[in-house]
Amino acid sequence: MADPSSYRPKPGEIPDSPGVYRFRDEHRRVIYVGKAKSLRQRLANYFQDLAGLHPRTRSMVTTAASVEWTVVSTEVEALQLEYSWIKEYDPRFNVKYRDDKSYPYLAVTMNEEYPRVQVMRGHKKKGVRYFGPYAHAWAIRDTVDLLLRVFPVRTCSAGVFKNAARTGRPCLLGYIGKCSAPCVDRVSAEEHRELADEFCDFMTGRTNTYIRRLEKQMAEAADEMEYERAARLRDDIGALKKAMEKNAVVLADATDADLIAVAEDELEAAVQIFHVRGGRVRGQRGWVTDKVEEITTGALVEHALQQLYGEETGDAVPKEVLVPALPDPLEPVQEWLTGRRGSGVSLRIPQRGDKKALMETVQRNAQQALVLHKTKRASDLTTRSRALEEIADALDLDSAPLRVECYDISHLQGDDVVASMVVFEDGLARKSEYRRFQIKGFAGQDDVRSMHEVITRRFRRYLAEKEKTGEWTDGENAGAPETPEIDGKGEIVGAGPTEDDGRPKKFAYPPQLVVVDGGAPQVAAARRALDELGIDDIAVCGLAKRLEEVWLPGDDDPVVLPRTSEGLYLLQRVRDEAHRFAITYQRTKRSKRFRSSPLDDVPGLGDTRKQALLKHFGSLKKLRSATIDQICEVPGIGRKTAETIAVALARSAPAAPAVNTATGEIMEEEPGTMGSSGEPVAAGAPDERRGQET
Repeated sequence: MADPSSYRPKPGEIPDSPGVYRFRDEHRRVIYVGKAKSLRQRLANYFQDLAGLHPRTRSMVTTAASVEWTVVSTEVEALQLEYSWIKEYDPRFNVKYRDDKSYPYLAVTMNEEYPRVQVMRGHKKKGVRYFGPYAHAWAIRDTVDLLLRVFPVRTCSAGVFKNAARTGRPCLLGYIGKCSAPCVDRVSAEEHRELADEFCDFMTGRTNTYIRRLEKQMAEAADEMEYERAARLRDDIGALKKAMEKNAVVLADATDADLIAVAEDELEAAVQIFHVRGGRVRGQRGWVTDKVEEITTGALVEHALQQLYGEETGDAVPKEVLVPALPDPLEPVQEWLTGRRGSGVSLRIPQRGDKKALMETVQRNAQQALVLHKTKRASDLTTRSRALEEIADALDLDSAPLRVECYDISHLQGDDVVASMVVFEDGLARKSEYRRFQIKGFAGQDDVRSMHEVITRRFRRYLAEKEKTGEWTDGENAGAPETPEIDGKGEIVGAGPTEDDGRPKKFAYPPQLVVVDGGAPQVAAARRALDELGIDDIAVCGLAKRLEEVWLPGDDDPVVLPRTSEGLYLLQRVRDEAHRFAITYQRTKRSKRFRSSPLDDVPGLGDTRKQALLKHFGSLKKLRSATIDQICEVPGIGRKTAETIAVALARSAPAAPAVNTATGEIMEEEPGTMGSSGEPVAAGAPDERRGQET
């Protein structure tokens, strides 16, 4: 625990101007980012008597080891820089959303020749119109299914669309009238785009126009005694009205607004957002945040606005944003929102009428979300704490292992030997810290040697990071520059971020416990690797699959935890996650090897020209027997490249021909055999079903 006075800036060093400040821990990792109208006044609040600080603020300043700041011209610039740094560094003490799931949007790909209606998540793309977000993808699909009766826009993928165009037969939706089937030219590209535009107009709230138009057409059809057509139009009107009922009108005058409500206690806050477009609630989302310091509701609203609109532009930022409390000061935030939208944005508290009534509904949702989260987290936190305490007791550790790393080795009959490292912090998976290894020290199958190599490489990097930051020196050679190891790309192997960079480093943080997948031999190898590096403050154990026994270094008998133990369950989850991660990597390497061919060794020959060669000759066997002049006939292949290809194919010894043992017939290579990347499959490649991953 650091003393804030040890890194407190000297009087007069901090400027009295707007800016953004960063607190770093002893590993140079950024742990908190904040902005201030006056850096001097704001930072002075952190260096007062610890007893007067909020508990979370006290924890932050005692965890930090240094503070630095950047001066900007205006408060708007400070707001933008703060958002950028929070996204870049992910500081552990900043207010951040615990629910980081990607909410689904209803998207219309207007950037394609034939626009497609689909569910989309993640970053927004240029030229695509988005509606939402929705709480559930099924809500989007229900709405689309109703609207396709009236606006039969394409919903199929590119592969299905191309296949239908090739065969001349539309998909099922084309047959039942829920797609206009542009793939088989039932409508032109222009007519289909008009349908997509009408679909978008309806989704933006212009509903009455289409309802009145269909009602008029239905009446005309009835007058002309075209009763079947009138019945279809009647059903279309019903479908549109049913879709409209899913989003009832809540605000008059086709208002576009976002309503943000906050429910909070001393430690956490729940944020709920309702997206109103065209007077109707089009989507809802919500998060739960940690309150790291004593923060006002207005400041929580400001953080929510940053997260909501930090990467949005144009109409994605509504004209009106209704909030329970205004940020202080208001002007920079409002100016920032106006800049994101490109026109004026009103940020205010609703005082009366429908907007205040709707805000009360959003507030009730936020309160319920906080209560539900508290209930779930209390149970989860209690269970995780008990599991860590049971592990500490069983392994005789001084304290609960808050960071656990687990390693597993995977291979296929000695080939493609890889290893995985997974990290659990406070009993939860920290996937950003996962790492993968290729075994380079030897060839063949030897799990014990593989484990020794992986542990050695991981913790050698850890010691290198410590030495780089000055936390650890190597006796007489302390401070002496070490000759860097350069990889094939010309990059320094093991080089982490510079001192001025606060991004999380790859191997900078040691675990309290190393878990290996295996029994006594693997545990002994891991312990030996740590001893050789001079590391004696990290515990090691192994979890054997057969009887789920926990092995400790040097013990002849394992530690047997009860089957109902939460500690055993946590160790199993860590081990299983390491196994899953290793298997995934091993299968990826294996599939790449299966798709390899002699053409891979030809410099400058990319996938496009490989496919052209295989398409021209039909198979690798025929290509191998072709002359240089024949190879030159392939478009894009010059004589020099053809000579290189011929040499590479001549050097690669073809596999012995397969023989049908029943008839004695030599089985020819299948023409045009290619992997998923368009490359030929290697002759004699083993069947993926053979062998067993370990």
